[in-house]
Amino acid sequence: MRQPGTNRHHAKRLLTLGLPLVGSHLAQFAITLTDALMLGWYSVDALAAEVLGGTLFFVFFIMGSGFAWAVMPMVASAQASGQETQVRRVTRMGCWASIAFGLAVLPLTYFSEFLFLALGQDPEISVMAGQYLSIVGFVVIPSLLVMVFKSCLAALERTQVVLWVTLGAVILNVVVNYLLIFGNMGFPELGIVGAAVASATVTTASLVGLAIYVAVALPEHAMFTRVWRPDWEALRAVFRLGWPIGMTNLAEVGLFAASSIMMGWLGTMQLAAHGIALQIASITFMIHLGLSNAATVRAGQAFGTGNMRSLKDGAKVAVVLSLVAAALTMIVFFTIPEFLIGIFMSPSEPERDAVIAIGIWLLAAAALFQLVDAGQVMALGLLRGVQDTRVPMIIAAFSYWGIGIPVSYVFGFTLGYGGVGIWLGLAVGLAFAAVFMLARFWRWLKRNAHSAQDA
Repeated sequence: MRQPGTNRHHAKRLLTLGLPLVGSHLAQFAITLTDALMLGWYSVDALAAEVLGGTLFFVFFIMGSGFAWAVMPMVASAQASGQETQVRRVTRMGCWASIAFGLAVLPLTYFSEFLFLALGQDPEISVMAGQYLSIVGFVVIPSLLVMVFKSCLAALERTQVVLWVTLGAVILNVVVNYLLIFGNMGFPELGIVGAAVASATVTTASLVGLAIYVAVALPEHAMFTRVWRPDWEALRAVFRLGWPIGMTNLAEVGLFAASSIMMGWLGTMQLAAHGIALQIASITFMIHLGLSNAATVRAGQAFGTGNMRSLKDGAKVAVVLSLVAAALTMIVFFTIPEFLIGIFMSPSEPERDAVIAIGIWLLAAAALFQLVDAGQVMALGLLRGVQDTRVPMIIAAFSYWGIGIPVSYVFGFTLGYGGVGIWLGLAVGLAFAAVFMLARFWRWLKRNAHSAQDA
């Protein structure tokens, strides 16, 4: 029988685990956000270049993060079932897989200027974006290692340290940006290159901080003992679970990257407005992502112990919490769009009014896809918790690229709706993903319902 207060218990556990993760994701995103804010105050061209360069970096980062995200449910299940050694094995091989991926994509970041030019972007903006990525590309490996440690710590429910390290990184990023973008306090004025140097500095500092914590606070796991030794069985397990997650991430991020490319075809002001609106929408996405990560951990724990009743009840609570958060953000987007967009630009910027006018309509479109975006990321988190990643990868690729991109192009260019049409196409792709993935998870639960009868 259902115990009294079950939903309240799940909500409390989910929020206790999830709120620090939400905070850490928001803080992590704040690093990118401060780059956009400070470059927007520096110049619209610098902001547009950061949108292009940052988008490509994020594509590589989020794709490589699949191995780090695979670590989370695997560590959670291992810890719940008492397999302590497996925690170390999985985390180490998550680091190995992340390093290999980072080395593979490094040449693409270094020669990215030619890629942007081939995609029809403005030559001057392409040069600046290439300069940015020629530095930030070296940050892919430490960024992915940071994600592996964060995933391991989250699975072990040590989310507070993840939050504090990330908050420290935000502060450091603002300081270094202030010195190097604008050339304050005797430092050289480097513009977008200064933002790239700041990102490299901050990511390295975060990695060192988390590595020290893991070594000192978790000595029982001996995470760095003989770290150079291969563990092929664990590496294969991480790879099997992680590569579909990475491809799913790529499909979703690629959807937004393609939208940036299409916005670039419309002009620099449209691209700048798109970048600002995307930054704002991404802030709310971090809330859903944090709750989704918490749902992954909780589902992984229930999956590891075979408690299907707990898994089902926890999933319902997680979905409801994410939808409530989505509804609240919709209200904000509809009521104060001009204020939100105006934050990103200097009052003296000549193109300020034009960018705000474009951005208001984009935020209205973003408000429309809040519910479906929340639904699809929560479904992904729950499916990863039960280590189901391959079919969701196919669903994501079909929804985002088979539906979202073509609809964006038709709405934006064929029907002439411009940037708003592109964003409405994104909403359609996300809606299909949400429906298909949530349906798959509930079907999975139904198939395994007999396991919960005695729980």
